[in-house]
This record gives sequence, C-alpha cells and structure tokens, in this order.
Amino acid sequence: MIHFRIFLFFLACCLIFSEKRRGCCLVTVSQPPSPNITHLLAVSDKQSLTVSWRLDHSDSVGHIHEVQISRTENHIIIYTENVSVPADVDEYSWTWTSDLPLECVDHSVRIRQYYNQSVLSPWSSWTTNPGVKPQNQTKAFPFKRVLREGASAMFCCIPPPGENIINMTFAKDQDKKIYPLISIGPRVKAIAVNNLTIPTTVIKILALYYDTTRRTGYVENYVSYPPQKLRNITCATSDMITITCTWDTSRKKYERDRNKQTQTLHIENTERAPISCQELSCTFPAIPHLEEYSVRVVVKNQLGEETESHSFNISDRVFPVVHLDRLSPEVTDITVAWIVQGNLTHLNLQCQVTMEPHSFTEVKCNSGNSRCEVKVEHLLPNTRYSTRVRCSTNGRFWGEWTKSKSCTTSLLVTLNLWRTIKQVSDLQRQITLFWTQHVPGLASVVEIQKYTVQWSQEGHNGTQRQDIGQKWMDLYIGPEQYNVTVQAVVPSGLSVPAQITIPKMDDRVKVEEKQLSSSTVGGFNLSWAQRVAATCGYTVEWCTEGSAGLCDLQWKKTPEGDNTLILPDSSFKAGQRYTFKIYECTKVGHKLLDIQSGYSQELQSVQPPGLVEPVQRTSSSVTLEWRYSEADPAHPAFIIGYLVKVQDALPGHLRKMLRVPDPQTKSVTIEDLQENHEYVISVSALTRKGPGQSANVTVWIKISSSAQLAKILTPIFLLLGCISLLWPQRKMLKNGVKNIFFYPAGMNIKISELDSFLNETCETVLSDNIEDCISCNIEIISADLSMSDTAAVTHPEGTNALLLSHPRLLPPCLSFQAGYCPQSGPLLCDTPAVEQITVIENKSYIPSMVYKYDSELQEITLSETKSSFEPSDCLEESCCVDYGYISNDTF
Repeated sequence: MIHFRIFLFFLACCLIFSEKRRGCCLVTVSQPPSPNITHLLAVSDKQSLTVSWRLDHSDSVGHIHEVQISRTENHIIIYTENVSVPADVDEYSWTWTSDLPLECVDHSVRIRQYYNQSVLSPWSSWTTNPGVKPQNQTKAFPFKRVLREGASAMFCCIPPPGENIINMTFAKDQDKKIYPLISIGPRVKAIAVNNLTIPTTVIKILALYYDTTRRTGYVENYVSYPPQKLRNITCATSDMITITCTWDTSRKKYERDRNKQTQTLHIENTERAPISCQELSCTFPAIPHLEEYSVRVVVKNQLGEETESHSFNISDRVFPVVHLDRLSPEVTDITVAWIVQGNLTHLNLQCQVTMEPHSFTEVKCNSGNSRCEVKVEHLLPNTRYSTRVRCSTNGRFWGEWTKSKSCTTSLLVTLNLWRTIKQVSDLQRQITLFWTQHVPGLASVVEIQKYTVQWSQEGHNGTQRQDIGQKWMDLYIGPEQYNVTVQAVVPSGLSVPAQITIPKMDDRVKVEEKQLSSSTVGGFNLSWAQRVAATCGYTVEWCTEGSAGLCDLQWKKTPEGDNTLILPDSSFKAGQRYTFKIYECTKVGHKLLDIQSGYSQELQSVQPPGLVEPVQRTSSSVTLEWRYSEADPAHPAFIIGYLVKVQDALPGHLRKMLRVPDPQTKSVTIEDLQENHEYVISVSALTRKGPGQSANVTVWIKISSSAQLAKILTPIFLLLGCISLLWPQRKMLKNGVKNIFFYPAGMNIKISELDSFLNETCETVLSDNIEDCISCNIEIISADLSMSDTAAVTHPEGTNALLLSHPRLLPPCLSFQAGYCPQSGPLLCDTPAVEQITVIENKSYIPSMVYKYDSELQEITLSETKSSFEPSDCLEESCCVDYGYISNDTF
C-alpha cells in the first residue's frame, strides 16, 4: 500500500512539471545524453553561421534536433527550428543566415535531440561566435561589403566603453536620411534599410554616417546584383583547331563594380579541367577526334551563381576564316584568289564572291589545299570593283566577310558610228561619217590619240587618219556599195572597230512623211513596222538646231526585233518641230524605212494668217480669203484648219463661228448676213492646242439695188398720186393755203415765239380741268360806241380782262391792234353798231363763254357756260360765234 502511494505521488509530480520538463518521468528511468557541437563556422560576408554535430544512432525511430540561436551575453533567443537529420550520416551541418551582421554582437548556438520523437535530451552547451568589442574607436558593420540590390539590410554601430550612439544616417548619391535606432545589447545600435538600390555614381558606394557622444564617423559599402542568366550560348570553330563559345546576358556589368565575377567552362563529356573564361566568351583547344561536345558555363560572384549548358557538333559549327590573296583584272572579268585558314580540305567548302557594284558569284572550293580561285565574268570595262569573299562548310553557318579589296577592269573604248549620204552627181556621192566614243564604266579620263578610218569596195581599200578634236569626216565615193570601219587609237592599242555599210546608189526609196501625235508628258514615243530584212536592227536619225542654226545630228540604234523607241523630253524643246528618219539595217546597208515628224509639246501661239483685201461682199454675204504657209516647219504646232468668227462691230456680239477643217483651204463665204450692217470678221490658224493669233477685218454690208430703188421711187409715186388727185381742187387749196399762212400787215410775229407760245398754251389747256366759274363779277355797260372808239375795254381795277364780243358789236372791217394776237384769222366786215357790251371778270379761271344775240331786245345777254360745253347750247340759235382775244399783259 505504501509503494502504491509513492507511485501515485511520483506520477502527479510528473504531470505537474510535464510542460517544463517533458519526459521527466522517463529521465528518472533513462536520461538521454545531450548532443555535442563539434564545429561552429561564421561567414561574415554572407552573415551565416554553420553548426556541425555528431549523431547518436541509439534512436531507432529517427533524428530530430531542436536548434536555438541567441544574441548578446544574455543569450536572448532570436530563432528556434526543428531539424530533421538523415539517419545514415554520422555528422550533420546546419546553416543559419542572420539579418544582422555577425560582427555586431555575440551569436550563440545550442541543440538538443528528440529520442523516440517524444523524449528530449538536455541542451548542449552554448557555442558562441563573439562579436566585435572595440576598445578605442567605434566600429560599424557591414564594412566594405557588397550588398544585394533590392534586398533589405541592417547596419549596426558598436561604440567603445564610455560612448553611446546618438544617431545613424544612411547616404546614397546626394541624399541623406536619418533612420530610427534599434537597440541591440547594452550599447550596440542598429538601423534597418529596405530595398537597396544601386547608386548612379561611377563607383556604386553606400555610406553610413554615425554620431557618438564623442566623435563622428562613417563606413562604405557597395551594391550590386548576382550573376544574370546566360543567353544565346553558342560555340563554333574557324579552323577545327580552337573552339570559341560566346554568350550574352540581360544586364551589362558595371565598369567599376566591386562585385568580382568569374566565368568557368566545363567540358562535361571529358576529363579536362575547367577553363577560365572571359566575361562573355571562352576559347579552348579542340579535342582531337571529338565531334560532340557538351559544355557547361558557370558564372559566380559574391552574391550568387548562374549556370548554363550547351551541346553541339563541331563539324556543324565551322565558320571558315578567309584571306584575299590576289586580284587579276581583265577587260570584262577579274580572277579572284583566296586562302582558307585551318585544315578544312576534307570538308565541302562553299564560298561566295561579291563584286560591288552589281555582281555576285557562288562557287565550290575543293582544290585539296587551302587556296581557292575563281574568274568573275561579265563585268564592265574600265570599272572599279570592290571584292569580298566568305566561305561555309554546310551552307548554313557562314564565316565573316574578308576586308574589301578594289581593282579596276581594263580599258575598253567603243564607237557609235553613223553616216549621211548626199548625191553630188550621177557617179559620185558625199558620205559624212559621224561617231561618238563610249567608254563603259568610265573610271577616269580616257586618252584617245586619234581615229583611223578605213573603207573597202570590191578589193579596193583606203585608210585615212583623223585628229582627236574632230569626230566626223567627209568621204567621196562612187555609186557602188562600200564598207567603212572607224577605230580609236588609245595608249593600250586600238578600240573595238565600228563598221557601217553604204548601200548602192540605186537602192534609194521615196518615203512619205507622217505626222506624230504629241504626248501630254512631252518626249516622243516612236514606233514603226517590223521588217524581216532588218537583220541588224534599226537606226533613228534626227536633227537639233545648234547655236549657229546648223543641224546637230543625233541618232539612236535599236536591236533586231525592237521596233519602238522612247525619247525623253529633256532633249527636246517645246514648240519646235523634229523630223525622224528611220532606217532598217540590212546586209547591204541601211535603207530608209519611215519618216515621222512631230513636236514634243505643241504650242498654241501660231502666227495669224494674211488677209486678202479688198474683201468681196454682197448685200447678204462676205467672201474672205487669206494667205498662210501651213507646212512651214517654223510653226510651233501642226496646222489642222482655220477658225473664222463673225461679230457685230457694236456692241461686239458673236454672230457666227465657222471652222475650216482643211488647212489647204484658204477662203470661206459667210452668208445670211444683215444688210446695211457692220461686222468684224477674224480668222486664225487652228492647232491641237486651240486657235492661234487672229487677223481681223471690218466689213460693212451694203444695201441691195432693188431695195434702194424701191425706197427712192415709193415717195415719188405717192407725190404724183396726190398731185393728180388734188389738181381739180387747186384753186380752193391755194386760197386755203393763203388763209393759213397770211397774217395782217404790220404785225411782227416771230415764228419761233409763236410756235413756242402755242405749244405752251395747248399743254396748259389740256392739263386743266373744266370747273365751275367761281368769284365772277359781271358788269353790264350800256353805251353807244362810235366807230372811232376803241374796242378794248379796261377793267376798272386796272387788271387784264378778256373782251368777248359778238360780230355785230365790231365795226365793219375792223383790224386787229398791233398788241393783240388773233385766235381766228378771218377779217370781220359789215357788222351792225354795238349797242351793249358785257364784261366778264374771273380772277381764277375763265372758261369759254356762249353769247346769245337777240335783235329785238337790242341787248346782249350773257349766259355762263357750264364745266363742259353742250352741243345743244349752240344749236338753239341760228348763229353761235365765239370770239376772244388775249391782252399783251398776259405774255
């Protein structure tokens, strides 16, 4: 019972202390041993601690160890990790990387082991990597270390005893920034900087400044990046002796980067030692009889490592190196020789040769040695060419081009020969030879000493030399066929001979000239009929005027089968006529085939025709004639007709426009014109561009003789008819004429004044309306007037009055006074004595009055007339007469 109670007590103790001392119940039974740290390695540049310990293989389940990292002398735990260790190793190493430089403070490591995954062993003793403990001067870490770009870092300062860190400043480029201090241990201070970037200065320096209670200092560090991944790695050889591998990276290394880097090439399928390389290339000797290579390139620096592998067949990666040996030029070809470096004779070499400009040749080079040669043909004489060569073994990978080497082909001079033929007599002709020199691909001035002219005719030969300054010659020959040859004499010999055949005199053909249509862009597009006999092509000849007005002969030749020729407008003047003679080249010489004339561009401003005067005309038509030389080659365009315009002289309206389509017709009749009318007629020469300058003439259309005679005879006949009709009444007409044109003697009447007065009076009377008489004062005066009394009555107020009287009131044969203007011409006679006079005064208007006379009452009764006269007013009496006069005062 006592033993049972002891067991329960012990079990309770185990349960109570199980959280702090796991497995204590078993410890009492069997305490496992603590691990033993055999080695602790600190790598300051990497801020890493590597701890090593031996393993106890008594645990059959597995090996799990707990590792703890502490800082400072007080062993402040900063990191704990369970590490699973393989069972088949005797000693194991584990590495931990610190975020703080190891120099800042002490870093200690201890471990313990899990037995059977449940029982823990005791902790091993602390193994410490001591930090720096300065005695006289403050230390800062990291110091002159290469830091990784983009990473975060901690910087610490360790003051000597008696000093404290006040602040820490991190500087990059020109910027400085004070960071908050982090306390690590009793005196050690640190700052944390995130995302380090590379400075823009030439030397990529980061500076850390610190202030203590006694002094100020700073340390320098650098920022860089780990090796970049290798790209485009390739290996090749030029001579099968050495192999060169090249590659590139995505980022170029800085010139003064303190992050030292190494490149190493490993040939994986051989036992050859690693090869030290350049930054972007590596050259190593080829291994005899080895075709397949497998290489690995390793690039290392202080921040990391990068590896890239590549495999290749050396026979497929040959880039031959070529050296130009010799160039041998001829007139139209150049022989090129080159040497291929290395032992490549067993390979199928293929090479390319260029002759710039405009030549390319590809050849195979299997001569059995390293020297190759080829002749490049169809080149231009006297032309400078630049030559390059490159070669390949498989047609896919080509070696580098050689440096260019230049040479000039030999000189070649050719002559373009033509002739004109002029018949002097039936047995003699004058042949004028013309030639131009042509030096293909002219590279320099060609020195021609003279020309040699030779001719032959049925075994008879002749030779003549011509000076260099003259490129034509006259020959006098007979009517037979001749062969003529011309050559230029140059320093290297004679030029290529130019030959032409002069046909017999009887082989002349008459050809009709044709007109060419002008193109819209200028120039000439010539074409002619094909001839089977033209075995050596065609020649087109034309003249251009020189400065002295002479013919500057030009010609162009076309090969056999080509019956067209395009001449650009740059060689021709607008408005100038050119005549082209086309010859076919046969075995017996050149024969005239066609003649064509035209203008590169026609102009409108042709001269006006010359009118023939006087102009023939009738009462309804005009016949116009002119003179004009329509075929004159001086015209700036072809004449295709004439344009005639008919206009009124005034105001100038166009009446007719006629076109004469035939340029040889130089007259036209214009009909249906209006007689007694003036016209302006113009005529101008017509071209395809329109009418040219016009010649004008003014024409008056006369009246016809029949119409003029009718106009003269018609009034004569009318006058005679009137005379015959009025002749029986001639006496009455005579008296009437006298009454009309007679006026009393002594009255001085000016016809012009009378006529003016009558016109004004009529207009005034016609314009006034007849109104009722207003404000009329009627006075009746009874008096016996003697014959001697005057007939004029004056108003008492002295105003003018109108005297209206009956004929009976006037004395017999009373004449008008000189101051009166009678309104009625006849004289009044045999009138009874006046018994009474009635005077009417109207200050505004006095219309015509009607008087009634009654002999029985012996009195004159005045009746006022209405606004209009009634016919019945006068018909009631047997006599109704109105008389009146106008006083002089009225005028």
